[in-house]
Amino acid sequence: MSRIAIAALALVVASAAPASAKDTVKGAAAGAVAGHFVGKGHAKAGAAVGAVVGHHHGAKKKAKRK
Repeated sequence: MSRIAIAALALVVASAAPASAKDTVKGAAAGAVAGHFVGKGHAKAGAAVGAVVGHHHGAKKKAKRK
């Protein structure tokens, strides 16, 4: 596992507001696709960053609903 993926996983786990897994997975998928088109080996980094961004947006959506 790359350092970026480990850091992203730590951020997701340590976040204060839990978001749905659906948002995190959707972000990871979108990031992986974007990273794939950037160049060789960037899909994993894209997935890690996408998971963090998806989790963040999911948490914002959840906070807005309350």
